[in-house]
Amino acid sequence: MSTATLDDVSSAVNDIPLDQIDVSNPKLFQDDTIHPYFARLRREDPVHYCKDSRFGPYWSVTKYKDIMQVEVNHQTYSSDIFLGGINIRDVPMEHRRPMFIAMDPPKHDDQRKTVSPIVAPANLAAMEATIRERTQQVLDSLPRNETFNWVELVSIELTTRMLATLFDFPFEDRRLLTYWSDVATADLTAGGPIDTDEKRTAELLKCLQYFKRLFDERAAQPPRTDLISMLAHGEATKNMPPMEFLGNLVLLIVGGNDTTRNSMSGGLHAMMTNPREWQKLRDNPALIASLVPEIIRWQTPLSHMRRTATCDTVLAGKQIRKGDKVVMWYLSGNRDEEAIERPDEFIIDRARPRQHISFGFGIHRCVGNRLAELQLKILWEEILKRFPVIELVGKPERAFSNFVHGWTSLPVRIPG
Repeated sequence: MSTATLDDVSSAVNDIPLDQIDVSNPKLFQDDTIHPYFARLRREDPVHYCKDSRFGPYWSVTKYKDIMQVEVNHQTYSSDIFLGGINIRDVPMEHRRPMFIAMDPPKHDDQRKTVSPIVAPANLAAMEATIRERTQQVLDSLPRNETFNWVELVSIELTTRMLATLFDFPFEDRRLLTYWSDVATADLTAGGPIDTDEKRTAELLKCLQYFKRLFDERAAQPPRTDLISMLAHGEATKNMPPMEFLGNLVLLIVGGNDTTRNSMSGGLHAMMTNPREWQKLRDNPALIASLVPEIIRWQTPLSHMRRTATCDTVLAGKQIRKGDKVVMWYLSGNRDEEAIERPDEFIIDRARPRQHISFGFGIHRCVGNRLAELQLKILWEEILKRFPVIELVGKPERAFSNFVHGWTSLPVRIPG
């Protein structure tokens, strides 16, 4: 977006009565016009009540320190799916799928521990060669001197290959994982084929059916190091009801797919639109170590997480009532001037690049954060070896979603 257009949006936002600001509109994220709204809330009303939205009344938590306060107090701010879960939208009860990110302790802790060994340091080290080989294959197959969609040919392909490896999923069917991820996160008002909860559930039941076969096969075999085998043999997960199994599958698929793929796309866009930073990287490839967390901050792959108040409480001077919907806007927290120096600038050599909240914090901190960083690190190492220049040759398109902060199209050209 041009500075002039952004200035126009900022001016218009400042004219809206504060109590009428609603930052939940997915169109604001698709058009990349959401930041002036968050900037005003951080300045004037960091814990803001919206009484009327398409998602019902909700609180917006927009500053880093307040988001952290909600994150670490899971007794007061619950993730439980049956109280509301982790999304601003209230899913009808019959379509709710339990998953460990949408649970509170102790059940959350037990299920999370079952799958966390997949990203233990030794396992990551063992996977590094495979990740690099696949990254090299994908990059070497890209066309030269013609326009292509980076999202489709690179970001989706690399993350889907990684997911197939984590699940030990039939490689020839790996694009099913991408499809189910998109089904699970689709905004029902976006105009796509998934426009009702019934349609979403029907498609995800196909996912359940496919994985149930894999689950039964792994359960009958000695334990292995893939996620399905871990679930099949874990004490806390081997006897899950079908909808809970599906919920955890969806969590692992989306967690391993959407977040990394959108950082792969958003990171390239940031570098192409900040050529001085790309030059810094070419001059000093060691900056990849700080580039990766800066990409994750800048992109913020998930715009928000929601909690539900379990009791009356006070947050930043505001009275929160039991049952209130409390939305932590990570995308805003990562632009908080009080927590991050020059937050509206993409700077690959920041002094404290890990000072971001994209992975969440506390007990729900992203279990796969190190794997995501490893994939991005390898991608940029291999890009630097091959492509001095990648050109943006058309208008990128972002996802219609206030949850997944994503990209659907990034048209680029590699001079050959």
